[in-house]
Amino acid sequence: MALRTPIIVVALAAGLTVTAGIALRHHGDRPATTAAAVVDPAADLERFAERTRRHLDDAPRDWTGWAALGMAYVQLGRITGDPAHYTQAAAALDRSLEVEPAGNAAALTGQAALSAAQHRFGDAVTHARAAVAADAYSADAYGILADGLIETGHYDEAFADVQKMVDLRPDTTSFARASYTFELRGQIDRAAGLMRQALQVAENPADEAFAYTHLAELAFNRGDPAAARTEADAGLSRAPSNAGLLAVRGRIRAAQGDLSGAAADLRAAIALQPLPAYAVQLGDALTAAGDQSAADQAYALVEAAHRLAVAQHQPSDIDFVLYYADRGTDVTTEARALYAGRSSNQVADAYAWALHAAGRDREALPLADRALSLGTTDALAHFHRGEIRLALGDRSGARADLAAALRTNPHFSPRYAAAAQSTLRSLGGAA
Repeated sequence: MALRTPIIVVALAAGLTVTAGIALRHHGDRPATTAAAVVDPAADLERFAERTRRHLDDAPRDWTGWAALGMAYVQLGRITGDPAHYTQAAAALDRSLEVEPAGNAAALTGQAALSAAQHRFGDAVTHARAAVAADAYSADAYGILADGLIETGHYDEAFADVQKMVDLRPDTTSFARASYTFELRGQIDRAAGLMRQALQVAENPADEAFAYTHLAELAFNRGDPAAARTEADAGLSRAPSNAGLLAVRGRIRAAQGDLSGAAADLRAAIALQPLPAYAVQLGDALTAAGDQSAADQAYALVEAAHRLAVAQHQPSDIDFVLYYADRGTDVTTEARALYAGRSSNQVADAYAWALHAAGRDREALPLADRALSLGTTDALAHFHRGEIRLALGDRSGARADLAAALRTNPHFSPRYAAAAQSTLRSLGGAA
């Protein structure tokens, strides 16, 4: 499975600046503000939350403090996966709005971030629009509004809001979002250039780690694992305990044939941040290394996380849909529900693959087309559409898509890259 990075991850991860007011800093997998915070961002945020709670005991009508506390809990929920933090975030943000109901852009932005973290992207858009109405100069609100619009498939409006964010505050967070908009449109050189700008204006090791992570991903996804490794190693020299950098380096190492190194990096990433995507990558690396028993243990982590999400009535996610579809499990109902609330092109790809796994290729093809409609150079999405076309008897279309996948990145998937090469040869294409 490729490392799928939805824009909300871009929005909330590089770091969090929490002050008496509130500011979001940037990609969903890792907040921090100092070198120490990169090592343990959750502990840093816990300390901030404790200090803020003590302050609010003495100043219970400090609405900016309540808003900042709410945002800290949003970030804690993202890092730890503990939904109790989201409950705490909601209470703090509600308290901020109770004290200051008029023009409270900080709390409204926090509510938008909370909704996005819980994958309620329609609500995120509603709250972010209210935040922009309260403060037309809030770059943070425009950023989260763009995130929500992308995740609900409203690309033109989202791209315009990203431009507004850049105009208001040309920093790491806005350049990173701008980079992602060009990545979605298949303009990888421009995306990489903007991410390089994000790195150049980074204010702390967390922002640097974030930029290096995505520079590595961009290089890997265009089929250059050597360049990707250079970016990942540079980032890890600044933030050696960053989960995102460790995960992307693990993926690179697997592509380079260093399966034991890949497993070590991915285990370290999971220890820091137990994301299902990292566990899938670990399982795939161990499978490639021939250690199926250990691979099954990694996959069991994914399945346990899925059971927990279902038990807590959380919305499904792309990683779960792809994981089970890869194994032939019928998750079309889950995928349909995901797409109903989050109609991005990435979700369209996952839904198409779930339909293919269930033998419903005619329904899958329009969604697979949608997944690539912006010109996205996504090797996995091309592979998915190629397999769907082949199942429908469209050999020339399948050949074109499989060739595009392998041309974009011959290492796009440890599970499927070799199969794509074999199928392409059987179709008369050059593998």
